[in-house]
Amino acid sequence: MIHMLIRHKVADFAKWKPVYDAHASARQSAGLKELHLLRNTENPNEVILLFSAEDAEKARAFAASDDLRQAMQKAGVSDKPDVYFLE
Repeated sequence: MIHMLIRHKVADFAKWKPVYDAHASARQSAGLKELHLLRNTENPNEVILLFSAEDAEKARAFAASDDLRQAMQKAGVSDKPDVYFLE
């Protein structure tokens, strides 16, 4: 098993969260399980997500997908996400 860590800033966490929640089935289909959803205490619009992943290739394909890019755009992600694959 591997982990995928994502860090990005959002325009407004309250608007981002419902879009993120609505995208849960896509994450599940990619074999991702949310372990932590964290916010920076100094900037609550900076979000850090940690997922476990059953399949590294499926997780990488999800991270690079147009579907995810469109969901992030709709949710108001305001910078280029940092994505790390960890073991």
